Formats: sequence, structure tokens, C-alpha cells
Amino acid sequence: MGLSTHVLDTMHGTPAAGMTVALFATGAGPARLLKQLVLNQDGRNPDGLLLDADTLQRGTYRLVFEVAAYYKARGVSLPEPNFLDQVSLDFGVADPAQHYHVPLLVSPWSYSTYRGS
Repeated sequence: MGLSTHVLDTMHGTPAAGMTVALFATGAGPARLLKQLVLNQDGRNPDGLLLDADTLQRGTYRLVFEVAAYYKARGVSLPEPNFLDQVSLDFGVADPAQHYHVPLLVSPWSYSTYRGS
């Protein structure tokens, strides 16, 4: 149980190794940074869960994925301004006893997400 993410680079057909991701708690007051990380070779948090079952609480969160920086580091020529710079996903956790997996499929021009398992 807990919170996890996984990013797939649909332009190259690979995990988004090296992409920077930030996790924020949102809701009352300004967003609060909980964690910032760089994805591993599998496009996942190298430490496993973003939040474990004991830390995940009912409430709202935001994941911010540094899409343009990732593609620029891979040598992809992007227009200025970039079509996608950062992708921010705001989501809610209604039952912290369940596992919440928030994957991202991304290219320089599109993205998709869903609640995974």
C-alpha cells in the first residue's frame, strides 16, 4: 500500500529514466513539497514508494513531472516555448488504506494518466 508512480516515454518507447519528479501535498494553504526525486532506469522512484502506507494520508496531492528538461537532456529539439514544460497531476486520496499508483505516459506533445494498481 502507499503511493507510487511510473513514467513511460512514448516517443522513445522506454521508461523515462532521469526525469525529475516532485510530489506536493495540496489543499489548505500553499502546496507543500514532500519529495523530489530523479526516476531510475525503470522510470520509477529509486527508493520504491513515494509515500508508504504509514505516511499516505487522506487528502489532495500534486505530482510535477519535468517533461521538457527530460527531453532536452535526451537531445530532442523542442520549440520555444515548449508545448509541454512541466506536467502537473492533481489527484485525491480518499482511502489511504488502498494503494494509489499514478503512472504517466508522455511525449513532448501529449500525456496520459490513470489510477493504476
